[in-house]
Amino acid sequence: MKDVSPEARRLRPFEKHLNQMRPGGRIYTVVVRAALGVYADGFIHAGNIAYLALLTMFPFFIVMAALAQLLGRQPDVMHALAGMLGTMPPSVTELVAQPIHDVLAGRHGNLLWLGALVGLWTTASFVETIRDILHRAYGTKPSLSFWQYRLGAIAIIIGSVVLAMAAFSAQVMLTAVEQFVWRILPFSRDLQPVISVSRLGPLAMLIGALYAMFVTLTPLKYRIAPCPKWPGAMFTACWWIAVTMALPPAVAVFGGYGRTYGSLAGVIVTLFFFWLIGLGLVFGAHLNAALAEDPEPSVRSAAAQT
Repeated sequence: MKDVSPEARRLRPFEKHLNQMRPGGRIYTVVVRAALGVYADGFIHAGNIAYLALLTMFPFFIVMAALAQLLGRQPDVMHALAGMLGTMPPSVTELVAQPIHDVLAGRHGNLLWLGALVGLWTTASFVETIRDILHRAYGTKPSLSFWQYRLGAIAIIIGSVVLAMAAFSAQVMLTAVEQFVWRILPFSRDLQPVISVSRLGPLAMLIGALYAMFVTLTPLKYRIAPCPKWPGAMFTACWWIAVTMALPPAVAVFGGYGRTYGSLAGVIVTLFFFWLIGLGLVFGAHLNAALAEDPEPSVRSAAAQT
């Protein structure tokens, strides 16, 4: 299959630049590039993400609980957990909510910190999987050592935990302000548009988190180049919300998975949900790569000069 990554396109002297195409042809080319990239290895990566998402979800919240204890912000863990579960279908939430609560309730003191250290290492594997997806999408190879990437992944996890607690705590405050406005202030109807916009907070947080992830994990060469990163984040967020809304009725239409998987039906639905999210994330990575043009002089430009 033809390699459509930016690095491979750079080596083809007669490859057309997106700026040289008409708008319709440009859109078609970008979609084809992204689709070919997903078809090549996207389904395998989606399976890896589904497995690792379920495997690292509990360690992630253990890390969050440890940092919250260190910062004296224990209630923020429950706010972040509630906000994260709100982005999942009800069947998935029912499966994982109580076990996560039980795990967090059963860890204190040294046991909590031991779990946090193990959780950091485990969750870093999830980050490295996404980094590998982006390297493959752009056609680049890792330029740093294993330990440098692993330490960077751990730093990303710690930063994302702190930001998640702050973001979801802010969302709780917005909800409290909304209730205050509706119940106390006489001119609350005039503020209805502002309040309605504030309800988009979780979606905005999701887009922001995905954008930060794409920017941070994109290969350095294309991270500092003027290549757009927001299309992949926007697509992945919209895909995530669409899957969350469409999966429950879709499962109901097909009669559920109980007859096929029995008591494991909830686990299968959860894995399928994360697989779909992973597929959207892979497409988002290849969408950004399809829009990227190599920032360095290419074979094409060298041929043009000669």
